Amino acid sequence: MITRMDSKNGSLHETRIRNAWAGRVSGCMLGKPVEQLSMRKGAAELQAYLAAAQALPLRDYVPFRPDLNDTIEHPEACKGIMDRAIPDDDINYTVISLLLLEEYGRSFTTADVGRTWLRYLPGAIVYTAEREAYLKLLADAGMRFAYGAEPNIDLEQCSDNPYNDWIGAQIRADLYGWINPGEPQAAALMAQADAALSHRAEGVYGAVVVAVAGALVAAGLQHETALEEAAAFIPSDSDCARAVHLGLATAEDVLPTKIHATYEGMSPVHTVNNLALVTWGLVRNTDDFAAAIGDTVAGGWDTDCNGATVGALWGLTGKEVPIPWIAQWSDVIETSLAGSSSFSLQELTNRTVALID
Repeated sequence: MITRMDSKNGSLHETRIRNAWAGRVSGCMLGKPVEQLSMRKGAAELQAYLAAAQALPLRDYVPFRPDLNDTIEHPEACKGIMDRAIPDDDINYTVISLLLLEEYGRSFTTADVGRTWLRYLPGAIVYTAEREAYLKLLADAGMRFAYGAEPNIDLEQCSDNPYNDWIGAQIRADLYGWINPGEPQAAALMAQADAALSHRAEGVYGAVVVAVAGALVAAGLQHETALEEAAAFIPSDSDCARAVHLGLATAEDVLPTKIHATYEGMSPVHTVNNLALVTWGLVRNTDDFAAAIGDTVAGGWDTDCNGATVGALWGLTGKEVPIPWIAQWSDVIETSLAGSSSFSLQELTNRTVALID
């Protein structure tokens, strides 16, 4: 077990949490405009767009140039246009984790995750595995379930869906590592409880890796070591464990060519391929925030999810996310959650630090 480095209210924890939020938001906004371009048309077209827009290597927010490719979207998240962080499910779910822990505490259950979703997540902003689980809860869990009643169904039915190994649970797991510095087992248990509502097997393993890596980075471990140890928390013969090891093995490569070849034909929103890309982008750029999120997003697949995960784990070291990345969204972090329209970076930092045991 890693020994925690300072007290609950220590300045180092606050610095780490602040930069984790800043990194997550910045990485998410970087990847958001090119998400559909990447997923629909692939990494080659993404690279072609960035090259034509004179944005390679990617070290700043993406230019909005629909004249070059009409799949580019969300100009409000683009260079020179952005004045706030616009709503995105990657940020929604991190805030949901915050609300969940504030209400139910560190011993929250999978049922509590479902209750929180129903009360705060509008149905139109959940997708794939999360939407399948949400619809099952809405239809069959019971009218009073969201307010504390026991569900009328076995909640395992919610994860019996065709998307339960996709990336959704992995993007929900970050905060469970942030609030458990040096306590990877606690982080893993929280990630499992959350992921189990909608995901199984590889879908859960990816969430565990992200949460455990966060707990270890928050205790001072380097990214490479943290990811190696995080992979030991899931079955050694799992695809996610192999993905982490592939990302580590190719971290010296300038481009993620071997990762793309290994997962050719896999859904761009699968857990496994994106976990390999996150590992590669993070470990090869431990001292350069712009390169870490930029190389990862330029690598394709689920660009906003991966940018957010890499940005958060980079910031969790306590290194400062460069001011120009934060300044462009003007300290306004918007969500599409019921009753929670926007937050400042300091508010999210303070509320998260308060959850550290």
